[in-house]
Amino acid sequence: MPEVIFNGPAGRLEGRYHPSKTRNAPIGIVLHPHSQFGGTMNNPIVYQLYYMFAERGFSVLRFNFRGVGRSQGIYHGQDELSDAASALDWAQSINPDARACWVAGVSFGAWIGMQLLMRRPEVEGFISVAPPAGKFDFTFLAPCPSSGLIVHGDVDRVAQPKDVQALVDKLKTQRGIIIDQDIIPGANHFFDGKTDELMASCSGYLDKRLGRNSTAA
Repeated sequence: MPEVIFNGPAGRLEGRYHPSKTRNAPIGIVLHPHSQFGGTMNNPIVYQLYYMFAERGFSVLRFNFRGVGRSQGIYHGQDELSDAASALDWAQSINPDARACWVAGVSFGAWIGMQLLMRRPEVEGFISVAPPAGKFDFTFLAPCPSSGLIVHGDVDRVAQPKDVQALVDKLKTQRGIIIDQDIIPGANHFFDGKTDELMASCSGYLDKRLGRNSTAA
């Protein structure tokens, strides 16, 4: 789990990177929750998503947004999207043969991740954990270019179920993509006591997508 430093638009960004042993392995990028509320790349869910990708042969990167840990700059709110784009650029620069890319994000990181996939056509799948649909504007998903998983808790007071459901319902009307939804009973925004159920959902979805892809190949 080597520490890496790469250039972002507001200065150096700090990350952790796990390279795959396979030359053309897919890339995974994991984005952390809101930095103004304690979110870092060491968030337990971010950490587990990182290893979920690594265990499946991805070259995977998690990093701190600007102003977090040793990452330079200050919180902005929207420009963190540029940080994520720089992270993907860096991962692609050392994995030029990567055949695909996935993005996973938690809360604020899910919002940034879904903006990233709108800008980067190489992103073929996403996992959005507790996307805060009632707190941030998701209308940019018109249309959503990639299939993915949205997973959230039914007692989440930040990403409230009715708001997330409205987002899912909107995305499901679009042709050419498939949006999977999983609602974890009893889970709050931090999945306290429900992390095992969350990770079972995320890993099961990723395994399903990878299996389908490999069959098609």
